[in-house]
Amino acid sequence: MHIRVINPNTTAGMTATIGEAATRIASPGTRISATQPAHGPVSIESHFDEAISAVGVLEEVLAGERDDADAYVIACFGDPGLLAARELTRAPVIGIAEAAFHIATLISTRFSVVTTLGRTGIIAEHLLDQYGFRHHCRRVRAAEIPVLDLEENGDAALERLIAECRRARDEDGVGAIVLGCGGMADLTDEIGEAVGLPVVEGVTAAVKLAEALVGLGLGTSKHGDLAYPRPKPFIGNFERFSNLQPGR
Repeated sequence: MHIRVINPNTTAGMTATIGEAATRIASPGTRISATQPAHGPVSIESHFDEAISAVGVLEEVLAGERDDADAYVIACFGDPGLLAARELTRAPVIGIAEAAFHIATLISTRFSVVTTLGRTGIIAEHLLDQYGFRHHCRRVRAAEIPVLDLEENGDAALERLIAECRRARDEDGVGAIVLGCGGMADLTDEIGEAVGLPVVEGVTAAVKLAEALVGLGLGTSKHGDLAYPRPKPFIGNFERFSNLQPGR
């Protein structure tokens, strides 16, 4: 089984961290390829960043189709380009926020999300509504850490995350914590040990869900809105998508 794990930002160190976490959790026989777009933001911290990065995600899915990927993981907690990516393939495509929310509800009736910045916390709240998990989530908390601090100031960032997770444990009445950034993929064990609650991290959750869907023989439906996009001309910078015929 080949799972293509796409880091939607362009920071190579974060892609490596994500790929290592995915590889550690993957079953024997599962091959992980961790990739990132050639163009786009170095971190994703706004709606604008997400919109730009989504094009790179789609290009990485198209590349994975040529490389016979069996499933895809979009390793950013905003799940940028998720539904568009599902249009391009029959393989399962899983966003790490949606995966983490699902897994958290299987082990606890209530969870809190601990993410990087307050503004990205608002994006997470939108996703909770969109995916139908709002009533399971007690609170979305921000440690007010720029995403790249997870790479560049790791020890200080970890301390702030642990402190915020402890506040969630003590104040929110939750049974589990969801980590709200793909760059936290390697911190689950340390945070869980420090906080004493189950900690759900989206990259690893998405990899296991992808393995399960492939094992069940289930892929993205091509009926309705997730059917392949209709071929048509594109102009300008997106001319390369003209008359696109994925799956054919």
